[in-house]
Amino acid sequence: MPALVLASTSRYRRDLLARFGLPFDTARPEVDETPAPGEPADALAARLGRAKALAIAVSCDDDTWVIGSDQAAEIDGHLLGKPGGRAAAIAQLQAMRGKRVRFHTSVALAHADGRVFEALDLTTVAMRALDDDEIERYAEAEQPYDCAGSFKAEGLGITLFDAIESRDPTALIGLPLIATATLLRRAGFRLP
Repeated sequence: MPALVLASTSRYRRDLLARFGLPFDTARPEVDETPAPGEPADALAARLGRAKALAIAVSCDDDTWVIGSDQAAEIDGHLLGKPGGRAAAIAQLQAMRGKRVRFHTSVALAHADGRVFEALDLTTVAMRALDDDEIERYAEAEQPYDCAGSFKAEGLGITLFDAIESRDPTALIGLPLIATATLLRRAGFRLP
């Protein structure tokens, strides 16, 4: 089988990819994640996932594939980034309460020879009409400051939702494994 590299240092993506039982390395891609002016969330996620995979693939040998992934969240057409701290997380959660938030999660599988296979997942989260006390308790309990949307769906964040609409439940965590498995098989990896 070819070698595999995950172009990410995210523990969430690393843990998800490990579910396949394939050996892989990780590498930090040097990619500017600044959105282009007016860039929609889906285009941003796709561009960054591809850029991350290609940034690492160009320095790999001929028998290596690189996975890049990114996620962009939007509410009412406005991008939501990672909050980075408590106050920003609380503000994001307050802005999202009672609304539907769309998460676009990309995955790109790139080879040093320039081949790139890609997929994009859309997950919509219906947030509960949270009061300020619930938001503050959640932010304190889980400290989701490195997560787009300021919550961890795989943890206590699930209590913030009325519903999740998705083709792939792992996409919301950061790597759509159904699409990733499809791309890996296409590249010659053997999965069950």
